[in-house]
Amino acid sequence: MRDISTQRRDVTEPAKILIVDDEAQIIRVLSMACTAQGYRVKSASDGESALDVLKSWSADLVITDLSMPNMDGVELCRAIRDQSNVPLLVLSVRNQEKIKVEALDAGADDYVTKPFQIDELLARIRAALRRFKNAKKEDKTAEVAIGDFRIDPGSRQVFVRGAEVHLTPKEFDLLHAISRYPDRVITRRTLMVAVWGGYNVDQPESLRVLVGQLRRKIEPADVPQYILTEPWVGYRFVPDGVQPHPSL
Repeated sequence: MRDISTQRRDVTEPAKILIVDDEAQIIRVLSMACTAQGYRVKSASDGESALDVLKSWSADLVITDLSMPNMDGVELCRAIRDQSNVPLLVLSVRNQEKIKVEALDAGADDYVTKPFQIDELLARIRAALRRFKNAKKEDKTAEVAIGDFRIDPGSRQVFVRGAEVHLTPKEFDLLHAISRYPDRVITRRTLMVAVWGGYNVDQPESLRVLVGQLRRKIEPADVPQYILTEPWVGYRFVPDGVQPHPSL
């Protein structure tokens, strides 16, 4: 298969979005919404067709359904992630928690649950494109300054809203891991591997307790605003404490 990595193009060129779904009506609605925002759009009805499109068309973002014939959304995520870091946004229905987690573990960046509001989807698209545009080579030793947080892996110091917060080693590892993916859903398994190195991955209670401990130290109120729970999936880190609004 030819390389499907996103190539560098002029920054003024409209973003290119590939929509993958086996329902023609969904493709029509999404295509119209994305085109109205100035995006260039192509579509495919299943994973295999999507990979064929990507051989000759370098998308800046892929939106894919999960349940499709021939090659489903999880397989598509894995196939794309093997060759490219292009943002992947998956669409799922409410009773697909297990497959949703599988897609995120396979490399998907975010998900939107059906039925969804077009404004919410467009907000997720804009957020994913911003993250991809601003992405730099990962440096695990570099200081992270984002939103209300400053995190220094070298000294293992953490400052929240300008004040130093003292964390245990595991609390620091959790915050550092989740801060590398702001505004993105991170599965429980991914975080447990990052914190415990593959141990305890079958004991999610350990992560729940650790998240609770970290929240008590960094959250300004009883209601979490920095580390949000994504039911049945994992967590989302919002460094400025403001949840994305469709109009932004």
